[in-house]
Amino acid sequence: MKLFTSAQLKTIDQYTIKNEPVSSFDLIERAALQFTDAFRKVIPYGKQIFIFAGPGNNGADALTIARILSSYSEYDIQVYLLNPENKISEDCKMKKKRFLSLNKGKFAEINEMFLPPPIKRDDIIIDGIFGYGLNKPLSGIFATAVQFINMTGAEVYAIDLPSGLLVEDNALNKADTIVRATQTFSFQMPKLSFFFSENEQYVGKWSLLDIRLHPKIIKELPTSYYYTEPQIISDILKQRSRFAHKGEFGHALLIAGSKGKIGAAVLAAEACLRSGTGMLTCHIPTCGNDILQTSVPEAMTHPDRQQDCITELPETASFNSVGIGPGIGCRDETAQVVRNLIESQHKPVILDADALNIIADNPSLLESIPARSILTPHPKEFDRLAGKSETSFQRMQKAMELAEKINCYIILKGAFTAVITPGQTCFFNSTGNPGMATAGSGDVLTGILLGLMAQRYTSFETAILGVYLHGLAGDLAAEMESEESMIAGDIIRQLGQAYKKLIQTDLTKS
Repeated sequence: MKLFTSAQLKTIDQYTIKNEPVSSFDLIERAALQFTDAFRKVIPYGKQIFIFAGPGNNGADALTIARILSSYSEYDIQVYLLNPENKISEDCKMKKKRFLSLNKGKFAEINEMFLPPPIKRDDIIIDGIFGYGLNKPLSGIFATAVQFINMTGAEVYAIDLPSGLLVEDNALNKADTIVRATQTFSFQMPKLSFFFSENEQYVGKWSLLDIRLHPKIIKELPTSYYYTEPQIISDILKQRSRFAHKGEFGHALLIAGSKGKIGAAVLAAEACLRSGTGMLTCHIPTCGNDILQTSVPEAMTHPDRQQDCITELPETASFNSVGIGPGIGCRDETAQVVRNLIESQHKPVILDADALNIIADNPSLLESIPARSILTPHPKEFDRLAGKSETSFQRMQKAMELAEKINCYIILKGAFTAVITPGQTCFFNSTGNPGMATAGSGDVLTGILLGLMAQRYTSFETAILGVYLHGLAGDLAAEMESEESMIAGDIIRQLGQAYKKLIQTDLTKS
């Protein structure tokens, strides 16, 4: 699914109006009906509804929703139109007139001072003050109204976007003038700001409402942002020949572990094998040899001569994929191994965890990383590589610049893990859950990526498919266990079912 900037969203709306064709008045009706249907499923009856509308077309949406809801006897509707400049859009003016003509519900237009209405905690608020057209922090009575809304403790349902939240970067925004929604009903597609952790407090849960914006402009309008969907992922998945043998699925080399962190090597190794690689060799410190041979007997080991850490780089030319980082630590001898690998390798490698911390301590190594390699930092690891960011949007922008500069793929791990390509394109992942925020989950992802690359998936395919599979297995694990009780091994144990689900999607599509 394509994601768009605020300017592009306006272009899509205007194109739909001109080329469907449909009047903006009727497009608002369409959107309001979709919102009302979704809202009534969540709040079916017996509530007092306070609706806040702004002077633009988001306010027109709110007034239309108010009119539709007022036709149901189970709702008591009160509408507050914030209009400090005595100037509202034409659509807002017409929607106001239609609402007032019904003579149902209560209506107040606020032009000067905002006097808070008597809202109780068990009342419901619908927020329609501003939408994606906002480009600066709220002020005046708009800010006062939002601050009041947030103080009520009532459930808040936002129309398209919480008022005050900007679509892209909110670094200069004011946190206390953004609506904190319980749920956001977003028209057609999610907004970019939904995917950044600091905005969860404003967006709440979100769901999509299809308002039938013109498919041609959505298809043709270029964008740098996407939200991955099952059909796209199933297109990447390769079918296996009945006559295949293990050699066709590649031989992976995993360099992992140090004293006290052999578990990271075990998790990455098992995940690599479960992702489908034909063979796996693990280069580990001697202290981990018996542990790994016992816990993952399907893997071969290549013990380092050192007991407690990695000090040697094994021969890599014969392997189809190489991954380094889980649990290796940052000793000087290990750092030299990372340096030697990066400077000697010509094929893409998987770089994770301590390998990234070593690179952050030796930034000149960034320029030497083999083309189309995959880096898998969490936010703090990325900040060590590229400098601190004030917001997740800024971090994403830095990652896009770095990916292009070093010609590599960067996987920014998080709730909506982002795969960022050298072409400065960002794919937000649609699978995964909070239960995956557990020790070893990143090691599992590294193993999956390593196994896919060994099977000769391209770096792009490896990153997109690997992240999606990782999240899907996590979702299945949460269903089997719970988010609270999940451990990294549970993700590995559900990889087979995750594959089955993807294959089923592919068969359904066929």
